[in-house]
Amino acid sequence: MTTIEDVHRSDVRRGTPSAAVVEARNLGRDYKFGEESIHALKGVTFDVGEKDYVAVVGPSGCGKSTLLNLLGVVDSPSQGTVRIRGHDVGSMRDREATSFRLHNIGFVFQRFYLMPTLSALENIELPMAEAGKKKGERVARGRELLAYVGLGHRERHRPSQLSGGEQQRVAIARALANNPAILLADEPTGELDAKTGGEVISLFERLNGDGTTIIVVTHDEVLARAAHRRIHMRDGSIVDE
Repeated sequence: MTTIEDVHRSDVRRGTPSAAVVEARNLGRDYKFGEESIHALKGVTFDVGEKDYVAVVGPSGCGKSTLLNLLGVVDSPSQGTVRIRGHDVGSMRDREATSFRLHNIGFVFQRFYLMPTLSALENIELPMAEAGKKKGERVARGRELLAYVGLGHRERHRPSQLSGGEQQRVAIARALANNPAILLADEPTGELDAKTGGEVISLFERLNGDGTTIIVVTHDEVLARAAHRRIHMRDGSIVDE
């Protein structure tokens, strides 16, 4: 069976969380609506260690997605700092942030966001092409990743020819394409039935067991219980960890 060690280029080994990959300190994010300010995040502080698996949970509107956007270098904090692998990502300009995301962050979304005209393999190749990898390297790694998620026999199939669970597995493989420092997942089982969602949860557990650092935002209690740690949020703040 293909393991994540076979497809990671770094020398990641199974083990317990070690050095901090993510360091968030007094994070705040404010939004202006006319004369009113909305405090979406307030004083959020936590660390995520290497090989950790963290679930961020809480009611809708509590700040989970805002936090994920800051960790994914999609948005910048209004207050505080967030460092990933020692880099202060909140202060990055657009071009630097785009490059950092491409090489360090893997994203998995609720609705997959696969390119409908491309095959499973071609979808996985996309972030590698953006990173300037050669075609041969892209194809080889894409096939390794498809084998890892159990879809080596589906590389030529387009998203419309795949089930929802298969599409999400392709999306997870795509997220791993450039050996990211962390995998961020936003409600990755939200569009799936219980059985298929369970298969994705098992894949996340396998990924983490093989060395991938994972942060997931979810309402799925089964997915949250599978994580090593749960960060509970309410009204923009961490209320329990």
